[in-house]
Amino acid sequence: MKDLLLRFLKQPAGLAGCLMLGAILALAFGADWLYPGDPWAMVADPSLPPLSPGYLFGTDMLGRDVAAGVAHGARVSLLIGVIATVIAVGVGTLIGAVAGYYGGVVDDLAMRFTEIFQTIPGFLLALLMVAIFGPSLYSIVFAIGIISWPSVARLVRAEFLSMRTRDFVKAAVLGGQSGLRIVFRQILPNTLSPIVVAASLMMATAILLESAISFLGLGDRRMITWGFMIGAGRTTLLQSWWLSALPGAAIFVTVLGLNFLGDALNQALSPRRRPAGGHA
Repeated sequence: MKDLLLRFLKQPAGLAGCLMLGAILALAFGADWLYPGDPWAMVADPSLPPLSPGYLFGTDMLGRDVAAGVAHGARVSLLIGVIATVIAVGVGTLIGAVAGYYGGVVDDLAMRFTEIFQTIPGFLLALLMVAIFGPSLYSIVFAIGIISWPSVARLVRAEFLSMRTRDFVKAAVLGGQSGLRIVFRQILPNTLSPIVVAASLMMATAILLESAISFLGLGDRRMITWGFMIGAGRTTLLQSWWLSALPGAAIFVTVLGLNFLGDALNQALSPRRRPAGGHA
């Protein structure tokens, strides 16, 4: 673990990603302290430009504080990204692990089931699911998780296909261990590195998907999000550019930070970059 941390800290992308995500996390957790009250409240004159006295990011066409919306929206966007990623990684890992370990008919059935989801454009499927179940935080998280798991399943399946022929797996089989025990206690811990990297990148995609869904007006209207703010400001883009640009910048920083983090983790966890005899 110490060697892994050192390899990660040596990556400039990792440090940059940590700084970016640290700033966004601090903004999300400190939203209630920085901007107490309802971010939907009309608190000043409409369309105040950025750096106006008392309003760092200005106000929107209804007099709502844009900075308060960005801060409170960070919490919602990160929450959706984390939960949707957990759902996708959990479902994809389970299906990919079973398919890769057992092979044969089980593998064929699991992969055909996976291909059903991959043949449908993911964003359109997410929009359809949100429209059917109604725009809410739960339906958005569920929709993003459902369209994201197939890539994880294929990744885990490939790892299991290569791992199941290793000597330590054969020894576990000869030792009388059950299939599920071998899957979750022997093979899965050795495949966590690519899963962790995929999860970091998937979270960035989940945040972008939520922003796109909210931009189109299918977000949870009870919660302010970056995508909703961008969509609400697009009608006055020429007159009040900051209404869309500032939430868009928040999305850009978050997604870029997650991509930097994923790249650094990939470099740190790569076996080719480990010193001989070293352990992560």
